[in-house]
Amino acid sequence: MLSKMRIVKSGFTALAAISFIMGSQLSIAAGGSETKGLPQLDISTWPNQLLWLAATFLVGYLLMAKVITPRIGAVLNTRRQTISDDLKRAKDAETEAKQMKENYESAIETARITAAEAASKAMAEAKAKAEAAEVDLTTKLAKKTRAAEIKLSKMRDEALANIHDVAKELTLDTVSSVTGIKVKKTEADKAVKKVIKLSGQEA
Repeated sequence: MLSKMRIVKSGFTALAAISFIMGSQLSIAAGGSETKGLPQLDISTWPNQLLWLAATFLVGYLLMAKVITPRIGAVLNTRRQTISDDLKRAKDAETEAKQMKENYESAIETARITAAEAASKAMAEAKAKAEAAEVDLTTKLAKKTRAAEIKLSKMRDEALANIHDVAKELTLDTVSSVTGIKVKKTEADKAVKKVIKLSGQEA
């Protein structure tokens, strides 16, 4: 607004100077070739100068008011509107940037939570599988241990039975060799069983 007033004031000053000069020239032309001193100081030319000054000022005012000033105002309005639009776009861009930043941070937080939940779920599943595998392995080991114990017990029984037979045969041979007495197998069997029984009681 201040620049606009300065432009109008400068225009009016220039028009006044032009009007004054034109009035002086017209007065010189009307006065003929005989001039005394400065024509601006000649009182007889003042009415003519004032008339032309008023006419020139009126024409200049009309030009300024109807042509020049509206164009200057339109340019200033266009410039002001352009600046306002640029500021609005800048503000919208800043708001959009903030929104994008918030969305980005929200997406990162959501991804972090999702990853933590997935990791926790995977750990829980792995732990459950490990526990199930451990239980299965324990069960299999228990079955194998039981089968091994049964097999060992069977082998021990067979070994004891063989020992009984060997002891019976050894008893028969020993008694026959030492005493020359022939002992019946039934008697040797009873003697061996009795010794085994006594050994088991002492143990």
